[in-house]
Amino acid sequence: MSLIADYLKKYIDELQPLCDGDIGKIQKEAYENNVPIISNDVVKLLGFVLSVVKPKRILEIGTAIGFSSSYMSDYLAEGGHITTIDRFPVMFEQAKENFKRLELEDKIELIEADAGNILPKLEGEYDVVFLDAAKGQYINFLPHIYRLLKVGGILIADDILQDGAVALDISEIKRRQRTIHCRMNDFLWEITHNPCLKTTILTVGDGVAMCHKIKNTEGLILNERK
Repeated sequence: MSLIADYLKKYIDELQPLCDGDIGKIQKEAYENNVPIISNDVVKLLGFVLSVVKPKRILEIGTAIGFSSSYMSDYLAEGGHITTIDRFPVMFEQAKENFKRLELEDKIELIEADAGNILPKLEGEYDVVFLDAAKGQYINFLPHIYRLLKVGGILIADDILQDGAVALDISEIKRRQRTIHCRMNDFLWEITHNPCLKTTILTVGDGVAMCHKIKNTEGLILNERK
């Protein structure tokens, strides 16, 4: 299911080329084999944003096969670095191979761990946080992201609209998916109402949230939700 009309999605997909070189080969192979990486329109969005921000430090939560962090590494400022986290051994090994294939081992630190366990241990500030992990955990990761994202930094969260299901009443959601549905709605309410963020929701891919941190926050404001 697409968030936009199929004919328009097809037009945009055909209009925007895949990446060049070895990273383009990884992208093409992933799409052909239904490997879960970001869609090409999200790739283009990331490239646009990062070319403006020129980040020194990026934190990625959800490495998968390492495509998105490899792509983002092209937009790092001189001496920049990416930290990326994934808890699945199969993905971890594929990402490690891809970083070696692309000669990015000096630019990207790959951490094999549950993000919920490792995020509290991270220090320093990041210019960009790219969130593309378990959707039911976005709201739980958010307090740590608030702490780690510098003022002026950008949070980019992928796959937030769940093929449009996020807008449905919970009674229309299958029981086994209701926890994720509620948590994603909490996440979206939080990032659109927290006064420390300027947020926009885009119908690119399966939905992308972009949040600009304009001042420091002490944490979630969900208790203020009406």
